[in-house]
Amino acid sequence: MKLATVAFYGFALGLLAVGLRELLTGFEENRCSMTYMFEYPEYRRVALPRRVARLYPAYGLYLYGEGLYAQETRSLKLTGAPVLFLPGNAGSYKQARSLGSVALRKAENMEGGLHFNVFTVDFNEELVALYGGSLLRQTHFLHESIKAILRLYKHLKTPPQSVVLVGHSMGGVVARALFTLPRFNANLVSLIITQASPHLAPVLALDPYLLDFYSAVRQKWVNHAKKLRNVTVLSVGGGYRDYQVRSGLTSLPCPPADPNKLSLVATAVPRTWVSTDHLSIVWCKELVLATVRAFFDLIDPETRQFTVNPEKKMAVLNHHFIRHPVRMLGETQDTSISISDFPEAWSEVNTLRLAYSTPKEGQVKYFLFALSSRRKAYSHFYCRSNNMEMTSWVYGCMQKNGPSCVRAVDLSMGTELLPPYKVLILSLSDLSSVTHLVVSASNLNGKQFTVECEWQRQESQTVSVPAPHVLSFGLTVSDVSVNSSGLLHTIKLQDFDQVYQAFRINVASQCKVHKDRLPNVYRINVPWFREDSLTTASVPSVTEISGMLHTSRPDNTSGVLLQLHTAPNCQYKVSVRTSLPRVLGQLSSILESRRAADMSQVVGKGLQLHKVNLPVYILHMLLSCSWFQEIWSILYLPPMDVLPPTTPDATFHEGVVPVEEWPHLLSPLLYILGAAVAYWGSALLRLIMRLISLILAPLHRPSVSRDCGTVPLRSQLLITLCLTVVGGLSCGPLAIVAAFLLHLYRVLRLQMTERSLSHMLNLAPQKRKEVENGTVDAKSLSKSKECNGTPLLSECALQEVRDDLQLHLCLSALFTLPVMLLAPSLIHWIRNLRYSTQLDPDPCWPHAVPLIIVYMLLINCNTLKLSNSKLLPLTSCLPLPLSIAMVTFSPLHLYRVTYFLLAALVPLALCCVL
Repeated sequence: MKLATVAFYGFALGLLAVGLRELLTGFEENRCSMTYMFEYPEYRRVALPRRVARLYPAYGLYLYGEGLYAQETRSLKLTGAPVLFLPGNAGSYKQARSLGSVALRKAENMEGGLHFNVFTVDFNEELVALYGGSLLRQTHFLHESIKAILRLYKHLKTPPQSVVLVGHSMGGVVARALFTLPRFNANLVSLIITQASPHLAPVLALDPYLLDFYSAVRQKWVNHAKKLRNVTVLSVGGGYRDYQVRSGLTSLPCPPADPNKLSLVATAVPRTWVSTDHLSIVWCKELVLATVRAFFDLIDPETRQFTVNPEKKMAVLNHHFIRHPVRMLGETQDTSISISDFPEAWSEVNTLRLAYSTPKEGQVKYFLFALSSRRKAYSHFYCRSNNMEMTSWVYGCMQKNGPSCVRAVDLSMGTELLPPYKVLILSLSDLSSVTHLVVSASNLNGKQFTVECEWQRQESQTVSVPAPHVLSFGLTVSDVSVNSSGLLHTIKLQDFDQVYQAFRINVASQCKVHKDRLPNVYRINVPWFREDSLTTASVPSVTEISGMLHTSRPDNTSGVLLQLHTAPNCQYKVSVRTSLPRVLGQLSSILESRRAADMSQVVGKGLQLHKVNLPVYILHMLLSCSWFQEIWSILYLPPMDVLPPTTPDATFHEGVVPVEEWPHLLSPLLYILGAAVAYWGSALLRLIMRLISLILAPLHRPSVSRDCGTVPLRSQLLITLCLTVVGGLSCGPLAIVAAFLLHLYRVLRLQMTERSLSHMLNLAPQKRKEVENGTVDAKSLSKSKECNGTPLLSECALQEVRDDLQLHLCLSALFTLPVMLLAPSLIHWIRNLRYSTQLDPDPCWPHAVPLIIVYMLLINCNTLKLSNSKLLPLTSCLPLPLSIAMVTFSPLHLYRVTYFLLAALVPLALCCVL
């Protein structure tokens, strides 16, 4: 039975390891280019008012500079447009160097001395993603920093009235939290760009301050959406390489009708098209360039500061982060365009497809496509060119004179930029006033490029493929073959709409004739969220694409599309199969025997899915009924915890529980994986205790008593009082960790005693027999029922010590949970000791007091006391209902785990004293 348990948990651990490996290393390599500083970076500290410096001694404000610019700005008489960078969780203010350096280098090539002043805030590298007590303090300091920055421009005739904020990780959340401050002037910030910021929900809620902070920010932006409509916010997620903050959490929880809020993933940003990890999103050159280009286009030429026009801001962000049409932003679109009067430059195309490569010699060339004969048979016109110049290239002819067009309207603004070429798709139903389409293939500069165009019937070039079930384990394959008679094919991936689904999509291309062709582009298009991913492949080739989603599909939206920009006259085979490793990467007894059970046996017996998951699922079902919701509210019970919503437009509201079915469907698998972590974690703890006891054994006198490592009553009272005072006046987590270490000392002493007894019994078998036969005098007999009248040096005494050791190993594993949850608070306190000796606010006060008392009482506990306690039968009934309550109320509020654990440990401690 034990071998089967080990095999089961070994298999579960293997699945978890495969998932973690896929999560950490299973995606594309980092294709971001590094940003470099060409001169030594300097960070000049900006002096703040004394009141601010006294209130926030650990924080600071700096101006970034390099070389000559750093020397010119020593006096802090600035003339540029202010940009403020906000680091995130454990982030350094020096991370602003990538943005600052690229902006500085690009400004050198700008006319008129247009440039930016990049500031950065030092938040002391605080762990604000895990300890929420500093978030409000950071928000207040950010407010003071913005006011200090604007004061530096008072000498200008037209000083800036606002600051652009760029926030990384939790810095983006703090930027949005500015608007929750009662005295904050919303006009001070008109544009916020966030990078990998978890706006929707915290990654881990280890204390109530973090959730309270998120709740206040969410309520402000949802309930006051109209007042904040002029504030433009762009949220960029890193993609699948960012395993710290999944991109689904970067979606802005704002009303979908708000046009000034954008959420997208870096893989969908034009001219970027790469996935970034949580840190590289700050220095990824492709993304930094897109940001800096947008900044320069946002400058008002009259004021030389950032524009406050919401329409202009959204137009710029759409240009650089969403569509990127080939024409430069700001160029006026003429309703009437006169093209060329040279008849020899015109060619009319009567075939269904055009494939043209320009010669080396420069020339003027236009192709004319008649619409009259194509409207009934075809629905769209598709054209692409690898000439990436920012010029107009497709027109709609409205007046034709002979072979040439004399009056036309520019249709190029619908162009979309792909990695190897630009693409334009026109719907013929929108061209009722146009008689011909004109495609320009002129290359006056002698640059060679290729133009391919064709008429398309979208219905005939669209096929559907059912996605395999997530539990098919890759054994079933859905495939489709495409005989490419066109340049674009669309495959609808049916039933692919949940974040827990993961597929391996293979596209194999084969051509009969080998010649130079434009590369293929395979695009996974997600209609409900800007998380498209693009893959470029040569022809012929076999390409594997990762099919995964950052967000689940909302209701009433179309499904995922796989767009194939293909080469003509080639065959393509698309196969879809479930990827189990990527699915895993998306997801992570004393009363009966009077003896303590091994930790592995405890975990094994605790794996009873039907006793925990089924009641929780029933509660979720009942809460969909209004009568049960009324009973729930009458009992003043908090809302049930659910995982953060995976749909981009989903938001949390107080008292409303957004229910999603997929967590319940996968909960058995997650339960098993969690049990595997507990099983092997307990084994690791046992191994660590053995190793430490070996190291410390020479420092202690050998003992054979089960009471080794216990604390006398008076010492218990004194230690408890001291730890309580330390927790109340200084740091609660420090007191809890100290009590935990005292209990670990008890475990170590029991481990040493168990080893000493084993060695003594092995080295003196004859003496052991005499002692067991009673022929020698025995003292200090044990009082247990099974070993009554047995001396200390006996097999029974050894078993008693082993039982106590297993008991305290189990307790140590449980005690580790609160310590792990409070570790970020303790780290924050240690790093700020030079500024303050008190942790303010303290997330574990006042419940640290009963936790310390329980820790101290259980140090002296043993199996004999527990087995003789009359409270044990009642205590043994509590774990199951408390486990159900924990699963119900703690998935989002992780800090509540300590409360439920305390509710189970208090009766256990009473069993030791009553």
